[in-house]
Amino acid sequence: MFDVIIIGAGAAGLMCASLAGAKGQKVLVLEHNDRPGKKILISGGGRCNFTNINTGPQNFVSENPHFAKSALSRYQPSDFIKMVKDHKILFHEKKLGQLFCNKSASSILQMLIDECIKFKVEIRLSTKIKGYSKNSQEFFTIETDNGIVTGKKLVVATGGLSYPKIGATDLGYKIAKFFGLKVTKCDPALDGFILDDEYKFLKNLSGVSLDCILTCENGLSFRENILFTHKGLSGPAALQGSLHWNPGEYILLNILPDVDTGNLFKDSNKNLKNLLGEYLPMRFSNSFCENYFPELDKVSKISEKKLSHILEMLTKWKIIPSLTVGYSKAEVTRGGVDTSELSSKTMEAKKVPGLYFIGEVIDVTGWLGGFNFQWAWASAYAASLDF
Repeated sequence: MFDVIIIGAGAAGLMCASLAGAKGQKVLVLEHNDRPGKKILISGGGRCNFTNINTGPQNFVSENPHFAKSALSRYQPSDFIKMVKDHKILFHEKKLGQLFCNKSASSILQMLIDECIKFKVEIRLSTKIKGYSKNSQEFFTIETDNGIVTGKKLVVATGGLSYPKIGATDLGYKIAKFFGLKVTKCDPALDGFILDDEYKFLKNLSGVSLDCILTCENGLSFRENILFTHKGLSGPAALQGSLHWNPGEYILLNILPDVDTGNLFKDSNKNLKNLLGEYLPMRFSNSFCENYFPELDKVSKISEKKLSHILEMLTKWKIIPSLTVGYSKAEVTRGGVDTSELSSKTMEAKKVPGLYFIGEVIDVTGWLGGFNFQWAWASAYAASLDF
């Protein structure tokens, strides 16, 4: 018999386990992988973008944008930063409030494991969940391939569907549905875009990066780099945009964000390709002009109307992606356990006392840049307040 059983030894699960253990609870963590925190280890290019100092409710997508406010306000980036400092982990701010480990993401994982060890949390790896139920005595029974365990409280921290290669499954959604909770539509997010044959000329630009402002159809804009791939668009701007994009919608690219466009064509004796090549990578300038304006040469020979159209293309280049890259590359899953089913203060299921959902499995998805980790820490803390 355990006080708390947690399914999932990722960021949210380990955080919740250590906090529950610190309260004197007898805690068991069940993980189907052969080691904990696999997604932590690959995050942030292996350096773990563990929070963002600018975190706020506005940095999250959910059918209920107000749901995350309570948890985020009670466990803030400064709280997690204190833990990181207490464990003497060196870190730095990369940009836009994003905090990364100086050395390796394994520092954050080891910190969480050390906290669990300190409070005698039991972690069972390579353990597959075969069944789950709640009996008339209000205890949860979890059947695993290593036996049956019972707990007073059950916390689901199984994550989403992104990165199936490292063990992502739909177990959390299945558990929610088994207990009668609704699950919203789920989609891969923070994964970039695939473009159809209309943009096949861009395939020759694989590896080329541009500074740009990407604006989604819903009006949200992101100033980051965009990276052309053999399939479409990647890079921070595309990843951010993919979280706010729905099939059939367009994105707009301003690929001259710092250029005084009013004087762009002032030197009219220059060739259009060469002129744009002063502000953009030459490979891009050549391909862009050859695809959209193959007949144009010197700027002086181009009509004012045509120049106005070119400027529109450069500052409001309208692209309609065919789809996003998918779960194999997606950093997170958009959607999840419906927030209307949960208490925003404790993450407890309203219909099932003692059942909690935390982290990515909930319909709360953060922007790129450390926000999803902060949600993992904050939602885990919120649940622990109820133990």
